[in-house]
Amino acid sequence: MKNQINFSDIFKSNFLEKVSSFSLLDAAIAFGLAFCIGLFIYFVYKKTYKGVMYSRSFSISLIALTMITTLMILAVTSNVVLSLGMVGALSIVRFRSAIKDPMDIAYLFWSIAVGIILGAGMIPLAVFGSLFIGIILVLFVNKDNTDNPYILVVNCEDDKAESNVMNIIKGKVKKYVVKSKTITGGKGIEVTVEVRLKSMETEFVNEISRQNGVESAVMVSYNGDYMS
Repeated sequence: MKNQINFSDIFKSNFLEKVSSFSLLDAAIAFGLAFCIGLFIYFVYKKTYKGVMYSRSFSISLIALTMITTLMILAVTSNVVLSLGMVGALSIVRFRSAIKDPMDIAYLFWSIAVGIILGAGMIPLAVFGSLFIGIILVLFVNKDNTDNPYILVVNCEDDKAESNVMNIIKGKVKKYVVKSKTITGGKGIEVTVEVRLKSMETEFVNEISRQNGVESAVMVSYNGDYMS
């Protein structure tokens, strides 16, 4: 005798059993905490950003990434088969956007880690770990470091102006090294100097720009932050 599946058997499937076993309260707590910690990561990133152009879309994506990872882990922890399928699906995903600042990668991993920890139910670890990481980043990233190298690019009209510029640099910075010198058409001179500051004051750049025969003076840090 052949087995027959009637209409009532459909509603006895494992699918409905999974739906009934789903805890809406646990999911709401996990998503609420994911949003709060993601928002905390957002503000820490905004506070510690040192680049030239702040990307608001990237900082908002940190919140979304935390919540999406939490959603994935909540689903994976309840079903081994689903976890294997999700690993296979995510293996084809490639992050193709260029990450210029290594700190951006740290924030991405922070958001993903928090989502994984919250999805696994380890709430105290996610909360206290995020607080600790946030405090460390604010303290160390925002700390002024005068030993960081900067690049000073000066355009001069003649040798006399170049000599005056080098004398000012010698007296105002802690250390300097001439990286390159370019002469354009026998007239203009462009000098590139690596400098290490005695303090975070950059008034000497203004002094250089006021010298006779100096067309422009620009100082940038190695990560592209304009100082003047």
